[in-house]
Amino acid sequence: MPEFLYGHWPIMEALRANRRKLEQLIVAERQDKQEEKGLAAEILLAAKERGLPVQRVAKRILDDITDEANHQGMALRVGPYPYAEISDMLALAAERSEKPLLLILDLLKDPHNVGSLLRVADAVGVHGVILQDRRGVGVTSAVSASSSGAVEHQRVAQVTNLVAAMKQLKEENIWLVGLDVGQNIPPLDRVDLNMGLGLVLGSEGEGLRRLVRDTCDLLVTLPMRGKVGSLNVATAGSVALYAAWQARGWQGWAHA
Repeated sequence: MPEFLYGHWPIMEALRANRRKLEQLIVAERQDKQEEKGLAAEILLAAKERGLPVQRVAKRILDDITDEANHQGMALRVGPYPYAEISDMLALAAERSEKPLLLILDLLKDPHNVGSLLRVADAVGVHGVILQDRRGVGVTSAVSASSSGAVEHQRVAQVTNLVAAMKQLKEENIWLVGLDVGQNIPPLDRVDLNMGLGLVLGSEGEGLRRLVRDTCDLLVTLPMRGKVGSLNVATAGSVALYAAWQARGWQGWAHA
């Protein structure tokens, strides 16, 4: 089955990253016959520079191939997402002379949460994201859209056994820190995150599975003072990712 990325930013980032096989750009016919402007015009120019075929179709066809998603009048037919290996992530950290910073997702099921986390992971310089290849969300068009195309630049690995992958990371001197809720769990600011780190997030509603939790070296929690007892996993994970980057002194940030 062909895969279609949709929306301006996911398409543009796929073109910039040039990691997937790029097959065809599909653009909605314009009734006013005016040329596209802004980012849409940049996408068309980038497609032309790459010799990518461009086809104009009725909007209803775009609606159909994107399952009525907010495609913004464009879809890009691409090959499968190029998953990475954990070794690729560690190599990137070594190349940057940085302590590894990895994001580990334990069977998240909402593509919007996964996409949001991947966008933040890109923003803070995460070296890679690890997913289990069954029962959780993989890198889909919806995930790419929710990440605004950030996933097209990210190293993402799908593993058969998440616990086994975590044990492999321990052998590489990476500390596994699980984000959880409950009593007697230290708050995030009481733990020094400036180390080789794998931040582990549990699924929506269920949290960390027992074996995943038990494999973590330690657990942390986000302090709460409101009436609601927990945060959305994408929100909580984003806070933790920024805390990990802050612990490294905002390493890699180019000050204006």
